[in-house]
Amino acid sequence: MSTKSKNADELKKTVKEKYSQISEQSADFNASSCCGSGSSSDEVYNIMTDDYSEVEGYNADADLGLGCGLPTQFAKIKEGDTVIDLGSGAGNDCFVARHETGASGKVLGIDFAEPMIAKARKNAEKLNFNNVEFRSGDIEEMPVSDNLADVIVSNCVLNLVPNKQQVFSEIFRVLKPGGHFSISDIVLLGELPEALKEDAEMYAGCVAGAIQKEQYLGYIEEQGFENIRLQKEKVITLPDDILSRYLSEEKIEDFKNGDTGIYSITVFAQKPGGEEEGKVTSATEAEAACCRPDCC
Repeated sequence: MSTKSKNADELKKTVKEKYSQISEQSADFNASSCCGSGSSSDEVYNIMTDDYSEVEGYNADADLGLGCGLPTQFAKIKEGDTVIDLGSGAGNDCFVARHETGASGKVLGIDFAEPMIAKARKNAEKLNFNNVEFRSGDIEEMPVSDNLADVIVSNCVLNLVPNKQQVFSEIFRVLKPGGHFSISDIVLLGELPEALKEDAEMYAGCVAGAIQKEQYLGYIEEQGFENIRLQKEKVITLPDDILSRYLSEEKIEDFKNGDTGIYSITVFAQKPGGEEEGKVTSATEAEAACCRPDCC
């Protein structure tokens, strides 16, 4: 069944089933595919993922190779903060966030795949972290109260959700006034070939569910967030051995030479109000947060 013919509930079911399987796959396999989808490549390693190995708080057991950025690196997390990770998987970004919050903070991971929750809880127990919690739930209806979080992070998850506007609405609700988010995700410039858009594997693989970059940023602005900025942007290149499963050689060349671009972006935005309002506004600070050659 194609993604077009599926409704939102069916797409969620597809993603939940796929990510339950992915929880048992190796990080190497996931990193050489599109977010752990069945289309693994022999041509290139780390199609989407960034290297966490030098990030403080990193835990290899919790890294399934499913991300497309390093949102916690840009999230300006402070000691004592309450942090929520949307689509927390095996807990990797939660444990990095916990390094920043320290023992006085609180980190909550939300995921709707029960095998992922179970894996993350085991990892937290091994690390003896009493202030890291993993909660089963849908990020379109977060199982948390209003105005709870200082910071929200997410890594290559919102592209999997059919109703992205609702997720940003929930993020706005759950953040404290003056709180902010840093989210890494996949977006598009131009239209994907129909064969890619129609395939459920590519939807679970973070590609077919991606929307236009302008539309994505527009949803954030529509919710009333302020200080919206791109903290990082990089091109995602799908290797030929994956594309060949969907496209002829001629269409692969057309796609590669066309106007369509697949990008990983890390975007920051802030909820108005609170003591933090206006603290992260200067152009100088924005440039300081984006200092490497692969940043925008």
